[in-house]
Amino acid sequence: MENNIDISEYKQILESVKNEILKSQYKAMQVVNKELIFMYWHIGKIIVDNSKWGNKFIDNLSIDLKLEFPEVTGFSVRNLKYMKKIAEEYPDFEFVQQVVAQIPWGHNIILIDKVKNIEERKWYIKQSIINGWSRSLLTMQIESKLYERQVIAEKVTNFPTTLPDIQSDLAIQTMKDPYLFDFISLKGKVKEIEIEKAMIDRIKDVLIELGKGFAFVGEQYKITVSEKDYFIDLLFYHLKLKCYVVVELKAREFEPTDAGQLNFYLSAIDDLVKDETDNATIGLLLCKNKDNFTAEYALRNISSPIGVSEYKLLEDMPEYLQSQLPKAEDIELHIKAIENIEKLETQDEID
Repeated sequence: MENNIDISEYKQILESVKNEILKSQYKAMQVVNKELIFMYWHIGKIIVDNSKWGNKFIDNLSIDLKLEFPEVTGFSVRNLKYMKKIAEEYPDFEFVQQVVAQIPWGHNIILIDKVKNIEERKWYIKQSIINGWSRSLLTMQIESKLYERQVIAEKVTNFPTTLPDIQSDLAIQTMKDPYLFDFISLKGKVKEIEIEKAMIDRIKDVLIELGKGFAFVGEQYKITVSEKDYFIDLLFYHLKLKCYVVVELKAREFEPTDAGQLNFYLSAIDDLVKDETDNATIGLLLCKNKDNFTAEYALRNISSPIGVSEYKLLEDMPEYLQSQLPKAEDIELHIKAIENIEKLETQDEID
């Protein structure tokens, strides 16, 4: 006699089976992607080796390959030229195997078109893998000069002297300078509370700009010390750093007293909010502008980990840069649209 099916237990089993299928599909897609890029690189190398015949060779090759393999897409003239380009850009096939083939072909085309420096490309490849960036997000990060703001920016922190080495390195890597809140448009002289409200209204975009790992806890977060209430602008929790992150906004230039105020908030969060499993709370002071020497002096003898960065609203950016960045109201719709297209389209996108 058959037992009655427990619905909740069945749903759990079904979820487990679905996860196994999805994992298998993902692994299969990875293998297909790698083999596709290997094939494209080898075709590109053949084209490079026969480049003496000029563009007419690629034109003829495209026609003949489409006739020979009518069911296979990706042999357009444009795509063949990208195959040649990738073979020229990465002559070492081992590098192609270990780095280039880790991301989809469309991502590689974006990097070839938009990023000239190989080390910078490698960084974007790594970040694409870690963060699961779609092509639209990768494009957005490149156009916002994320590499310059997160990797080669001159960051002002006291993390090396206040955090363990591993956590210090990760915290420094997490920071950007400046932060681009181009989705916030506030004209004229603005107050911190106006910026804060605009950030809360666009909290999803704020989290994208802060980077992977940030979880929003609250705004105007109240702490009580000696029966007096204090309010922290923004409180986050960082899942990788395993600590709270206090963010204070200043709609003006950095002043040394700002570090003391933030240090007070960090001490209070450590005592009143964090538990024994959390690491020391980190402070991030975001200001309109800063003098690096002044900020470094202000942080020198503070024992709490604090970083100081500038932020830019839409009005703070040059007009030419404003025109390049995606508009706030378009970002979410654009990302969703592109991601839906990516699920459906094949290599015919290159044609």
